[in-house]
Amino acid sequence: MKWILLALVILTTVLGDLLQSREMKLAAEHRGNIPGAGSVVKLIFARRYLFLAIASMGISFFAFLALVQTEPISFAVPASAGSFVVETILAKLLLKEHLSRRKTLGTLAVFGGILLVAH
Repeated sequence: MKWILLALVILTTVLGDLLQSREMKLAAEHRGNIPGAGSVVKLIFARRYLFLAIASMGISFFAFLALVQTEPISFAVPASAGSFVVETILAKLLLKEHLSRRKTLGTLAVFGGILLVAH
């Protein structure tokens, strides 16, 4: 069960973060600046992917609560950092973000740490 919960945490965190980033960047392009808090509330209801991002983050939160209820936090927190690795790869592929050598090495270091904790 822990691996199912962990996968759910990672997948919903990644989905939420990527959709949030995409939608907020699109909103900034259309407005020419970063929207304030009032504008963000309007955006949530106007942009369905932003609403989906928030729903994904909620699922991630509750899945993480279930994970720490059944597993030690010394496993749950480092293992859930797998979302950083997946997000970095998908940010490069889907959002066309630049990955410097330093970011790539850092991502590999996080991945190595996850492997150490998982065993």
